Amino acid sequence: MPGLDETNNESYRYLRSVGNDWQFNVEDLHPKMLSRLYKRFDTFDLDSDEKMEMDEILYWPDRMRQLVNATDEQVEKMREAVRVFFFNKGVDPVHGLKREDWVEANRVFAEAERERERRGE
Repeated sequence: MPGLDETNNESYRYLRSVGNDWQFNVEDLHPKMLSRLYKRFDTFDLDSDEKMEMDEILYWPDRMRQLVNATDEQVEKMREAVRVFFFNKGVDPVHGLKREDWVEANRVFAEAERERERRGE
């Protein structure tokens, strides 16, 4: 996947659909934020293959069961919320998300959320 755009990312797709031409530029990001985002990626990339997959992300709601004694219903609600959230963050259910695209996926998601807020959605 050669980078992100409206053909392979939900947030870019939304921005383009409302006429917003925002485009990620790594130069606009503070180095500490860049480092923090990569650290977060590495937390989710359980097998350290530099690709975040939905199955790896869905491990965390299951941990809820152990940590707070969550019920099956609570775990399922959390799994669905996590699935939707990370899909919109750019994690494709089939292909996952490469580490190299993680920072851009985060920033375009944030920009799409700002646009939704501006539009009252």
